[in-house]
Amino acid sequence: MDLKSCTKVEIKTSLGDIEVALYNETPQHRDNFIKLINEGYYDGVLFHRVINDFMVQTGDGDSKNAKPGQMLGEGEPGYTVPAEFVYPKLFHKRGAVAAARLGDQMNPERRSSGSQFYIVTGKKFTAEQLAKMESDRRAKQLQAEFNELAAPHRRQVMLWRREGNNAAIDSLQNQLVAEAEAKVAEKGAFTFTPQILEAYQTVGGTPHLDGAYTVFGEVTKGMDVVDKIQKSKTDRNDRPEEDIKIIKMIVKK
Repeated sequence: MDLKSCTKVEIKTSLGDIEVALYNETPQHRDNFIKLINEGYYDGVLFHRVINDFMVQTGDGDSKNAKPGQMLGEGEPGYTVPAEFVYPKLFHKRGAVAAARLGDQMNPERRSSGSQFYIVTGKKFTAEQLAKMESDRRAKQLQAEFNELAAPHRRQVMLWRREGNNAAIDSLQNQLVAEAEAKVAEKGAFTFTPQILEAYQTVGGTPHLDGAYTVFGEVTKGMDVVDKIQKSKTDRNDRPEEDIKIIKMIVKK
């Protein structure tokens, strides 16, 4: 990753300064982020969701004048940004900057929030943990493909069951499994590259978010400030009990 050519942003917070680089590989997220900074959108927003060994989240425009204990997380600029997944090149290593979003049921295209983002703190994983995660993700991917292929055949399968025609059911199942495996192979199964495996074991991160949320930058300075934020005492909604705010963001020339 060539960070020299990336646009740098200084995030001045009430606990110190953080510098992030915005990736050129995710231009829509980069340009939207710069636009909001230039509009002053982020000035005064709180870090409204903080989870130790996971991430710190901010960007809720409604948080600027929030009362103590007020539920936050729904403030948006009124639009979303198309997903820009560049996995495995861009992944959720410690220090990654990624876009928050609504869940898959309400947001099947996995479009990003127009303003909310998080910085990954995460934790380190063993090789065994990562291998299991990789296996589980592939199995889930395979099951999803199988379910989609099987849907048009449900009525016929119910008829075969009533007839006791198990041979026909088994034959169809074998056919659909083979087709599902071919689709997974065509799309590319979820795998960790050697670079990713090394990063998650030595630096840490949140690998279970890979391929589901857009990573569009990384912290280049001030990770100690991010750690201070993640260690803050929070309420039951993961909001820091003492407000931690972004004072100002500056696009560095």
